[in-house]
Amino acid sequence: MTHFPITALRSVDLDTPDPQRSEQFYTSVWGLDLVTRHEGVTYLRASGTDHHVVALQQGDRPALRAITFRLHSDAEFETIAAASVKHGATLLSGPAPNPAPDGGTLMTIRAPGGGVLRFVHGDLQHAEAPSSANRPTRLAHVNINSTGVDNLAAFYEQALGFRLTDRSKIMAFVRCNSDHHAIVIADAAVNGLNHVAFLMPDLEAVMRGSGRMIDAGFPIAWGVGRHGPGDNVFAYFIDPVGIVIEYTAEVLQVDDSYVVRGPSEWVWPPGRTDHWGIAPPKADHVKAAQTAIGYADGSAA
Repeated sequence: MTHFPITALRSVDLDTPDPQRSEQFYTSVWGLDLVTRHEGVTYLRASGTDHHVVALQQGDRPALRAITFRLHSDAEFETIAAASVKHGATLLSGPAPNPAPDGGTLMTIRAPGGGVLRFVHGDLQHAEAPSSANRPTRLAHVNINSTGVDNLAAFYEQALGFRLTDRSKIMAFVRCNSDHHAIVIADAAVNGLNHVAFLMPDLEAVMRGSGRMIDAGFPIAWGVGRHGPGDNVFAYFIDPVGIVIEYTAEVLQVDDSYVVRGPSEWVWPPGRTDHWGIAPPKADHVKAAQTAIGYADGSAA
């Protein structure tokens, strides 16, 4: 079996121009819980064991500040630091003790094409929360926009130890465990955040969560449907500050025997955008939202 130096996608750091409104939305509507507020950052957890899955802080505009991954061991820091720099990244800090509430050891890099990636080991974790049937359990994946999809996918493979699982016409899907993908890299005219996907316990939870969102005045932006690569159920929404988020479930589990498929094998029949054939075409305002969120530090190269 493949050894993955990174074992999981853990969390995202998001800038918001209205932290109070964003916190209220993610706790009262989306289904996360407040962990703590520390030095201007609000930490929100799902029902699983991760210390937090979203960290919110004040920014002039909504932006992706960082993506955090959990490492297999402390020994991986040196390997990833050297490989990342070799393949075009910039080492920003660490490894060093993490002063934030999640603790552990932390290292931070800037990836080629922009965007901050954080790596943690020994971070604090929770017991699983009770009564989590209709709430997110953890992050499922982060979809990032890139002007150089194959180059960035190669970075994830060669520097970070991910494996390419599938390549559609406009997206590369890479994994760091048995989930079909943890990062999706989408072809775009800009670099930045496309959307953040939260794993729900099952299809029923996706549907009930979607109903909760509709009741709160947030219509489904795209879906409900079932994706091609990954075979996961999806329902997309736009949060109060314009960030695209997704409820998903039933992500395909793969191992070393999985055969990568290419663009010619991921083609929908005319008029179809998902396996079931019920998801409508994605609206223009949703497509615009998926390319509107840049990196918080303004990095793009």
